[in-house]
Amino acid sequence: MDPINVFKGYGKVENLEDQSQPRNTNASIARTRKPLITTVAIFSILLLTLTIGFLLGALIHEVETEPPESPSLSSNSADSLKTVCNVTRYPESCFSSISNLTSPKPTDPEAIFKLSLGVSIAELTKFKTTVSNSNEAALRDCQTQIEDALGRLGDSVAAMEVGPGEEKVLTEAKISDLQTWISAAMTDQETCLDGLEEMKSTAVDEVRTKMQMSREYTSNCLAILANIHTLLDKLHMSPLH
Repeated sequence: MDPINVFKGYGKVENLEDQSQPRNTNASIARTRKPLITTVAIFSILLLTLTIGFLLGALIHEVETEPPESPSLSSNSADSLKTVCNVTRYPESCFSSISNLTSPKPTDPEAIFKLSLGVSIAELTKFKTTVSNSNEAALRDCQTQIEDALGRLGDSVAAMEVGPGEEKVLTEAKISDLQTWISAAMTDQETCLDGLEEMKSTAVDEVRTKMQMSREYTSNCLAILANIHTLLDKLHMSPLH
């Protein structure tokens, strides 16, 4: 290709072109610019891909090279978690669900309670997907109950947020509301099953099995909250205000 064509439309080069050959049409200009635009677009995509790859690689490296938790902290965390979970009706599911979460593990019963709420919401959300696409009337009613339960648990998590000047996640003023919301979430799940049984749904046994873990996790939340004073005292932590 003539070097003059590459720099077409730029200052004196254009004047030279006008003297040496006929002026090109608008169509030829468009054909010249199109490969350039395509090249720029491809280069931008490659650059973005490389940037994302670099950031992901750095993140993975940071996680993999994070120093291990000290034995004393790990031991204290496990002991605290066992103490908290032992007040629940389902201590095994309580301990396993929270101990599998990302380190470091908390030792504060209030923080453990908040994690338990998160586990319950995650499990109930997963269960919701099993009934959301059903055309059976009973399961549609069940879905409504589960959505209500998720709303109650979401309200509980929001109430746990620490505002300006607050030092404790839980206060005496919050506990009553939390107990009401979590109890309502448990009732919603039981109402779902009751409705399936009353309508003689063929899915009742399957739903009961799939809902079992979310029911256990919600029950664990309520038990931890009901025993929060005892747990704080046993673990030698400051009482609620």
